[in-house]
Amino acid sequence: MTEIHPTAQIHPDVKLGEGCVIGAYCVIGPYVTLEKNVTCHSHVVIEGITHIGEAAQIHPFARVGGPPQDLKYKGEPSKLFVGPRTVIREGATLNTGTEGGGMETRVGADCLIMTGAHVGHDCLVGDKVILVNNATLAGHVEIGDGAVLGGLSAVHQFCRIGRGAMIGGMTGVENDIIPYGTVTGNRAILRGLNLIGLERSGADKSAINELRAAYKKIFVSPDDTRPIDEKINETATLYPDNEYVREVAAFLKEPSKRRFVTAETG
Repeated sequence: MTEIHPTAQIHPDVKLGEGCVIGAYCVIGPYVTLEKNVTCHSHVVIEGITHIGEAAQIHPFARVGGPPQDLKYKGEPSKLFVGPRTVIREGATLNTGTEGGGMETRVGADCLIMTGAHVGHDCLVGDKVILVNNATLAGHVEIGDGAVLGGLSAVHQFCRIGRGAMIGGMTGVENDIIPYGTVTGNRAILRGLNLIGLERSGADKSAINELRAAYKKIFVSPDDTRPIDEKINETATLYPDNEYVREVAAFLKEPSKRRFVTAETG
């Protein structure tokens, strides 16, 4: 049974799945689709061409599917997709895409978007990503599965954040962050690897040790003055069977509009 509070304003064209719960004073626009068992707690606003996955939860005063905060946006019918079981907490904002960015913003499954966090237009957020309170993504940001962004962190537009990366609280991210990298600082500096995250993901100790050795060779080798491309290729050759090393090497070789965050070596 779908439950709709009498004070909620639901457009007649909304597509509601079985078992949805719509709380008091929610406002849901005409182009919204809620799959089954979605819960909207009180005072939720969902608008735009927005698709919310099964069993997602949206908490009070979140605004989901609002127009992009981009002066180039002229009302084109862009979209927002939120994956199943994702939780959007109080006051969070998620915007639709733009014509200049693929027309779609996507948030994966089992994510946690905490209080006051913002997902800007055309972002591509993987599964099981956590945005801690007031973490902010500018437009066109890409985030890999399982990454964690600390409270009050901010990510510059067009940055890529690799799978399993950990961003410290109040960190300003201006460039790409490698998979499993840990960064902190007023402007992000690579501090090491997210070893706990790797262990929790099931990586065995030998694979982690090889990744640590590859990390040191690429990022923490002040006496090795070769171009970084040579170091990347060498590590890929040294550890050809290590999926984590291959992933980091591939990430560093991919075309990007940003540079990548490096470590302090001095």
